Formats: sequence, structure tokens, C-alpha cells
Amino acid sequence: MTEHDLTARARRVLAECRLLAGMTEEPGGITRRFLTLPVRDVHAHLSARMKSLGMAVRVDAIGNLRGLWHPPNAGMRRLQIGSHIDTVPNAGAFDGVLGVVLALELVETALEKIALVQNAREREPMALEVIAFSEEEGVRYGAPFLGSRAFAGSFDPRLLALEDADGVRMDAAVRAFGLDPEAIDEAALDPKEVLGFFEIHIEQGPVLEAEDLQLAVVEGIVGQSRLAFRFTGQANHAGTTPMHLRHDALAAAAEWIVAVESIAGTEDGLAATVGKLDVQPNAANVVPGAVELSLDVRHMSNLTRTHWVRSLINAAQSAAHKRGVEVTWSENLDQPAVEMDKRLTAELAEALQACGLPAKRMPSGAGHDAMMMAARVPAAMLFLRSPGGISHHPDESVREEDVEAALRVGAKFLERLAAFVG
Repeated sequence: MTEHDLTARARRVLAECRLLAGMTEEPGGITRRFLTLPVRDVHAHLSARMKSLGMAVRVDAIGNLRGLWHPPNAGMRRLQIGSHIDTVPNAGAFDGVLGVVLALELVETALEKIALVQNAREREPMALEVIAFSEEEGVRYGAPFLGSRAFAGSFDPRLLALEDADGVRMDAAVRAFGLDPEAIDEAALDPKEVLGFFEIHIEQGPVLEAEDLQLAVVEGIVGQSRLAFRFTGQANHAGTTPMHLRHDALAAAAEWIVAVESIAGTEDGLAATVGKLDVQPNAANVVPGAVELSLDVRHMSNLTRTHWVRSLINAAQSAAHKRGVEVTWSENLDQPAVEMDKRLTAELAEALQACGLPAKRMPSGAGHDAMMMAARVPAAMLFLRSPGGISHHPDESVREEDVEAALRVGAKFLERLAAFVG
């Protein structure tokens, strides 16, 4: 593949991502939730591209779009490559979708390689399956990784009873899309048929840009704890209630929020965030009687993460006691940290070095479909630099030269794996 070819491919990748960004629930912004109407448009576009590459295409019962390319003389086992096609509200154009579009470019590269080879025994011995996962963000039903959970055989049927903001149950949404919720178990992969899973994704953070690097190998994905807190005090008149007689739930919550930031800063690699508040009654002339908050805690070490979760709970109790308010909490998610497969990760690092790039290794602070897949099959992940560290925002972007680098490294990675398989 010449540099001219790489540049043309990179430009095509960026143009295709922007085209898919126009398939949205909200004109003027990018919002594409699980199994909403714009997903049909994305499926139609990607299916046409897959078929043009000679891939066998199908949509499984959770809405994952799957394209299988099985070249001559390939073994039965295949490498799966992909990412998700859903978005957060008012999203950027590259989160998730970039990985699917790049996967199709890698299939086309492999096709062209076969066309240049005369000896059939030297043909690419590895089949490739491209997966566009239907849901990763957890926006519509509050439960993330629906697509990869089903694919990895870890989908909980009880999730089908969840309702979205419009009161539509998940099983009804699946049926409305023309799929059978009773067949979701059939979406699960057979590990005996799979060599591994490879995901390419934007970093969604500032590390690579700060180090002036284009790409990085993801060593693992941090564990996550998500909790819901409620501080309950006493709502009262803002003018007639003396300061020393107040039981201000918001003041207690505010003290705790500052403590969360302070405590998280004492441990390397720890991230703790209060991102959502609901103040009640939320009136300018009323002492707040109750506050509901979210807490998100992440770290690569599960022991470290759980230790600091306990410390943050203790801090919440302390802040509540100080002001005579009550605090309760519940755990919504306890996702263990996941390591990527060591052999595939090493091969990916070698591919970076073979392409003349530093083999930077780093953890992912965000959750990805690869963490679901890693529980089932060997998994590897490649990050692209996120300019400005911006993601989940309309200003999210990707540099053309970084897409070129990802194409080069991805092709080299597949070449190395194919040699190993062969």
C-alpha cells in the first residue's frame, strides 16, 4: 500500500464517518440511540459496503450488524474486528463508528493483497468478521454494552424489561426493529470459531496528544464502580431558618463533592467523578431538603478501586453527620478491570514498531466493547489520538495522519496474525 493509497483511504474513512454522523435522531446534532430509526440508515450503508467486499451480512437478534469475509484457503477460525454505532446525545462523529469503518478498510486491504498474490498457498489464511455493535453507551436504557454483552454470551434477559424515557420496553424496541428478543442468546459467538477480537477506537482523552503520539496499545480497561447517593435533610424557608438550625442537604453534598475531588487526587490512576445532581425542591428561596447524586470511580486495580469507594462512602457519611442530614447509597455497577490478551497485545506493539512508531502502552479510562469481549475471547485494542482530548462532544475530531497510521498498523497487525495462523 503506497503513501498515496493510505492518504486516499484515510480521507475516505473520515468522509464516511461524517456521512454516518448525518444519520441522527436530531438534525443539526449527532444522537443515535439503540435501535432508533437512524440505526436502520447506518445498517443500510454499512451493509452495502460489506456486500461490495464480498462479505456475508446479517443482523443478529440484538441488532449487531455482522459481515463475514472468508477468503479462499482460510481456516474456519476468524478474527473479529469492530466497535459500536450508537452515540451519546449531541455526540461527535468518530466515537465507535471510526472503528467499524476502519475495520472495513482493513478487509479491503486484505482483499487487494489476495488479488496481487498468484500462489494460492500464500493467500491470506485468516477470515475476518466485522461487527457494528448496536449499543455500547447505555443511553436509551441505562445499561451499557448491550450489543457486545449478547455477542459475548453475557446478556441478562431481565434487561429486556427496562423502559426508556418514553416508556418503551427494550423487548418492544427489539421487536419494532424487526428482531426477536427471544433469540438474543443465539447472537453469542462460539469461541472455538474465533481467533480473537480487535477494536480500534479514539482515545477520548488527552494523554497521546500531551506526549505527541499518534497511537497506543491498550493494555487493559479500568474497572468501574457506579453508585447513587441521596442526602436527605429538611427543606425550609430560606429567610426564616437560622444558619445554625438548618439541615441543608445541598451543603452536605457540596462538601462531599469537594472531598471526592481531593481524595481522588491522592492516588495515581484513580478517577472519581460526581457528574449528576438532582436538588429538591430546587427553588431559590428554599433550603434544599434532598439531593441525589451519582458517583463514578475508576482504577486499573480492583482492590484499589474498592478501597477508595469505601473511603468516599465514609466521607459522605462524615459530611452528612456534620449537618445533621442522612445519606444513603446504592451500587449500580461494579465492573472489574479487564486486561487485554498479552499475546495479541504484544503482536500489536510489534506492529507499531514495525511501522516505525513508538509502542506506547496505556490503560483505557473509558469502558469499551473490548472489555466484554475479553471475557470470552482474546482481545486487543488500539487507540488513536484525540485532538484536544475531546470526545462525547460535537468538537470531537481525528487527524488524517493518525488514521493513516492506524491503517498501516492495523494491516501490519493482521499480517502478523495471518502468518501465525498460517
